[in-house]
Amino acid sequence: MPASRLRWFLSSFASSRWPLADVLLTHSYHLPYDAKQLRKMQPYMPIGTLYAATALRERGISVVVFDTMLEPPGEKFIGLLEQQQPKIVAVYEDDFNFLSKMCLSRMREVAWEIANAARGMGATVIVHGSDSTDNPELFLAHGFDYVLCGETENVLADLCSALLHGEKPAELDGLVRLDRSGQIVRTGQPLAKNAAWAELPLPARDLVSLSPYREAWMNAHGYFSTNMVASRGCPFRCNWCAKPVSGNRFHLRAASSVAEEMAQLKRAKVDHIWFGDDVFALNHNWVQEFAAEVAKREAALPFKVQSRADLMREDTVLRLKAAGCAEVWMGVESGSQTILDAMDKGITLEEVRTARERLRRAGIRACFFLQFGYPGEGWRELQETLAFVRSTRPDDIGISFSYPLPGTAFYERVQSQLGSKRNWTDSDDLCILFKAAYTTDFYRAVRDALHAEVDSWKSPEGENVARLWQKVAQMEPVSRVPDAFSFSPSSFVPVEQLTA
Repeated sequence: MPASRLRWFLSSFASSRWPLADVLLTHSYHLPYDAKQLRKMQPYMPIGTLYAATALRERGISVVVFDTMLEPPGEKFIGLLEQQQPKIVAVYEDDFNFLSKMCLSRMREVAWEIANAARGMGATVIVHGSDSTDNPELFLAHGFDYVLCGETENVLADLCSALLHGEKPAELDGLVRLDRSGQIVRTGQPLAKNAAWAELPLPARDLVSLSPYREAWMNAHGYFSTNMVASRGCPFRCNWCAKPVSGNRFHLRAASSVAEEMAQLKRAKVDHIWFGDDVFALNHNWVQEFAAEVAKREAALPFKVQSRADLMREDTVLRLKAAGCAEVWMGVESGSQTILDAMDKGITLEEVRTARERLRRAGIRACFFLQFGYPGEGWRELQETLAFVRSTRPDDIGISFSYPLPGTAFYERVQSQLGSKRNWTDSDDLCILFKAAYTTDFYRAVRDALHAEVDSWKSPEGENVARLWQKVAQMEPVSRVPDAFSFSPSSFVPVEQLTA
């Protein structure tokens, strides 16, 4: 950067709202680097990063946050580094956002750029996230001093405290580093555990400005949505689902605390909330208490959640509605029971039908996550999915392709078929990385046609649906992969056992 420009940035930051701090927290997801999400324009705060900031504050460590969601991770970040001269820079990814969990290679590059810039300023550099947990050696080779694996708010605080006091870090769970000879050293348990996360004070939203988020939402949608979480983790064992941070652990915050946070956001003129929980409404008694706490505070706001069809009991649905729930996204994945069983999904299509109808009667939008390309899914199973969507008529759908991530049974089974590309570049990449039944282009054609058909139920003047399905029919015979991979289903754990 030219010296004149650097001086300009330094002068602008000298009068900014940021006080000097020992630790600079940031993350790597930058919305304009993801064209699909930029078109959607639904930016959310890095809640996981802000919880890490809260944990540092609880230990008396001064912290500042550079939020890359809407701010380019370039010159302004360099300017903040110059102004703050932090001893430690931590790239702490948002574990509560599916975009971070997708381990996108474009954002990986951003993290490396941040590490190199921070090291150039003499800072110790730490990283935490799904991608770095899966590939610690890669991040250590690109400028990071420490990788934190698992639920690491407390580990981060312990490590920063030691470094700031000039002490040798203890043998902390989930910590990965290089020794003097360049060999990887892992200490304690491979993944740190932090059940006390649920007891942390609210995430440090004061370290991030609401204004750019509010402006982006209002300009694009006419209302302002922000995010929060009531729980962390998921105990279900779908064999394609990567959970490198929490594994199968599940932590639930007190209903009163969640309701109070909603009330505060409502007073801050928030119009809508997205709960970033992996699975909402797992505990039915908690939902009952939550609805009562929300009513006590008059805190109800429209909100959307991610959950499962087998959790949508009649009483649970009614209590969700009373608390303000407007939209439930369910991981339906497939309209073929054979594929659901192969995934160890642990739900039946009849449960999905029942949940969809209960939500309809309660006036809650029912939306389906679908997944194409899972091993064993042929043309017949795809047709079963199309027929199921048409018969249940969800209010919206989201379609992804089967994506093998480390730590899953799915990944282990297809690992031998993976080439040099093992991660999607951005969230619109959606390419098949192993030998599925069809080519990537065919799955994209089916995705486009099904999206257009579902959209046509609300807006008939949209895209020509018949033409898109005709394209699918023409592509099907010539898009088959002759040696596609398949495997047999294993056993799953019933939801009754998990919620007992």
